[in-house]
This record gives sequence, structure tokens and C-alpha cells, in this order.
Amino acid sequence: MSEPVISIDDLSVSFPTDDGWVHAVRNVSFDVEPGEVLAVVGESGSGKSVTALATMGLHPSSASITGQIRFHGRDLLSVSEREMRGVRGNGIAMVFQDPMTALNPVFKVGAQIAEMLQIHSDISKAAAWSKAADLLESVGVPEPGKRVNQYPHEFSGGMRQRAMIAMAIANGPDLLIADEPTTALDVTIQAQVLEVMKAAQEATGAAIMLITHDLGVVAGIADRVVVMYGGRVFEEGTAREVFYSSENPYTRGLMSSIPRLDSPKGERLVPIPGTPPSVLSPPPGCAFSPRCVYADDECTESHAELRSVGSGSSHRSRCHKLGQLTEALAGGAS
Repeated sequence: MSEPVISIDDLSVSFPTDDGWVHAVRNVSFDVEPGEVLAVVGESGSGKSVTALATMGLHPSSASITGQIRFHGRDLLSVSEREMRGVRGNGIAMVFQDPMTALNPVFKVGAQIAEMLQIHSDISKAAAWSKAADLLESVGVPEPGKRVNQYPHEFSGGMRQRAMIAMAIANGPDLLIADEPTTALDVTIQAQVLEVMKAAQEATGAAIMLITHDLGVVAGIADRVVVMYGGRVFEEGTAREVFYSSENPYTRGLMSSIPRLDSPKGERLVPIPGTPPSVLSPPPGCAFSPRCVYADDECTESHAELRSVGSGSSHRSRCHKLGQLTEALAGGAS
């Protein structure tokens, strides 16, 4: 088997605050394989974006980060900032959640894409601008020769996100991290942006780490899924395993809250009761136990480990009741 593009091993990230340390990510481990789309899913505050930013080396110096993030075998947590600048935008690129704030409003879109090219390549300004237009065309921006000379405010939300994708793929990265790339876009534009990302991946051969809270987005694009909650990985497997064979109450709760075309008429969505745990003072046992209808004393007193679902499977779940809840979970957590 080929080596993972990136391997995150026992990653923990904490931030100091006036009220104490915020433990945003706890002992997270997963790999992203060459050419695959890995979706990292969970509610706000689950640690998804913190994990992505740690991969890019974009956390403040006050953050406490332990573990390893190996990119082609090199631990990114041990390299200098100068070396990391050579990785960002070149080996690993990121599409941020809000393109209006990610793009500089006082520079033309073409100039920003051209700068990304010139930072990492020996290319003239004229050639960089020409390639910027080609990149905009490749992601479906109409009239790219005209659009390179426009400012971000002259682009629609969907076109700004396409411009961000063009910047991200400019240098042919091996890993593309997309942090909630369809947030604030209407459903039609969401589908178009996801199609553009998939086409860009196929053209460049890059792996994608897709950060999202929307399992509906995941269904059509992801090869594998990592479900996070309370800063930990709660489930991991192929998209089919997670969608059709989940044995985790939290994952089932997420899926029960999504509208389905095949649902009986008049059937109500089932939300997960309660709120996500405090990152300052999480519960002593399983982070999901205060919201889980199956929780007992074991769940409230100790953490469950990630365990395999079935023999020889890549499917893993974090639950004390693993193997005991198959029939109950088949009906959905409520």
C-alpha cells in the first residue's frame, strides 16, 4: 500500500484563556490516503477546524500542540516556520470557510492568484497572470480574462469560493483542505462548488480533507468519514460503513437530524438533545454521555476507546456499548 499523504497521530491542541486551558482536540489520529476524499464531520466545537489549522501550522504560538502530523513522512510540528511557509500553498493548500474575508478586498483576484504562483515558482508576472486566468477558467468562472482584473466584491459568493479553489490548486498541492467550503451558499451553488472541487481533485490528483458539519454534503463526495465530537474521533470508516453500518449513537443522531427524500410523509426530524460539551470543563466520562439515551454509569465514569466494528474492518467506533446496540441503533437514536 502507498504511504498516506498525511498522517495525524495522537494530536492534542489546547489554548490558554483567562478561565483555564481550552482542550480543543484530544488524542486525534487518522490518515489521508493519496487521491481520496476524507470528510471530517461534527458539530461546531468538535475540533474539526482546529485539527485542520494545526495541519497548516496556523495556530498562535501560545497554543499547546502535541503529537505528530507527518506529511510525506516529515513531522510538520517539528519544522521551522520558514520550512512551513514552503509547505503552505504548495504541498498543502486550504480553502477557507469565508472567501470574502480570506480574499484581500484591496487587491484584484488575479493578483492574488498570481502571487500564490510567484511565491512558490520561478515564473514571470505576465505568465502568472495568464495562468491565473487559466485557473479561473478551470474552476468554471465565466469570462476569466475579464475577471482576473476584478476585485473580490465584484464576485458573487459562489464565484469567490471558486476563486479560492483556483488559488488552492495553483501549485498542484498533494493535499487540499476545505474548511466548510459551502457555508452560506445556497443549495444549488453548494452542489456546483463541490463539483468544482471534485473536478480539481481529479485533474491534480490531490487528496482532499473536507471539514464539514453537513452529512448531506459528505454523502456525495467522500470516500471515508471521520466523525469528531468533544475534540475526539468518535467514528471512522468508509462513507458506506458510516452511513449504513454505524454503531455509534452520536453518528446516528447526526443522521437522524438530516432530511431524507425517502422519509415517510409527515415524519419529523429527530434532533440530538442537549448541547455539545464545554471545552473548559468536559464531562468526566464519555463526552456524549449527557446527551445519549443509552448512557449508563460506565459511560459517565470512563472514556471508551476506538474499537473495530467487525473483524478485519477499517470501521472503528468509540462507544462502551459497541456490539450491544446494533438492533437499537438500527432504528435511529432518539
